[in-house]
Amino acid sequence: MRSVIHNLIDILTLNRVSDTKFVGKSQDLGFPKVFGGQVVGQALSAAAQTVPEGRAPHSLHSYFIRPGDAKQIIDYDVETVRDGGSFSVRRVIASQNQKTILVMTASFQKYEEGLSHQEPMPHVPGPENFKSELSLFQKHAEEIPSKIRSLLTAERPIEYRIVENQNPFRPRPGLPARHMWIRSISPLPDNELVHQSMLAYTTDYGFLETALQPHGISIGNPNLNIASLDHAIWFHRPFRLDDWLLYVADSPSASGARGFVRGKIFNKEGEIVASTAQEGLIRLTR
Repeated sequence: MRSVIHNLIDILTLNRVSDTKFVGKSQDLGFPKVFGGQVVGQALSAAAQTVPEGRAPHSLHSYFIRPGDAKQIIDYDVETVRDGGSFSVRRVIASQNQKTILVMTASFQKYEEGLSHQEPMPHVPGPENFKSELSLFQKHAEEIPSKIRSLLTAERPIEYRIVENQNPFRPRPGLPARHMWIRSISPLPDNELVHQSMLAYTTDYGFLETALQPHGISIGNPNLNIASLDHAIWFHRPFRLDDWLLYVADSPSASGARGFVRGKIFNKEGEIVASTAQEGLIRLTR
């Protein structure tokens, strides 16, 4: 039986049908919409397979145009914007039924030495001090609506250990900040693109929820309509997603039915390996 990690690697690998066109399978998580992180991870994988060897992604900027259908494949069309001496830029269109669901611009760079500095890693207890979010869902399974109970309590490819963990179905108002230890549940191949595309997949999960914390609202609220509008990632240093990483998120603002969140990802040595930013819809219906 294939593990959930191998299934996710397959989903992010894509089927190449020409020099610039790829097809990706949709991951059916039990919801009608495709998980946004899956589309971001696949789009990055498609773009990376078209750049000259030796160039790694350093930034990507994505816009979610319309919801994707989790029952259908996704087509990826990659445009070469520029190949310079050090940088390559790609534009990716993800579509279903000839309708665009995501637009991404990604930039890649040859490795080079340069100035280096960073802010310090926050003092947070290590992952061994916390239980996984999955175990929390399983502990409170009786409070999860029956139609999604099996989905939220099923095995996942990425483990999340949230420092500010609380019962998601009985949320309390708190600070707009979140600290999550993240790691794949089993070892990954020694392929840098696998780790990068899987981190792109991972960073969309639970990120926007940071903007809900000051209001004591969780994604389980039946009056909440929540969706990612865009997603940006900057890759700063090499990393492995099968080693623990600390995902630090905060939300400096929410207005106009939108929440803004930003994040920094540290390895256990305290190095910042990536940064993220996202704006999302957080609309309450009455």
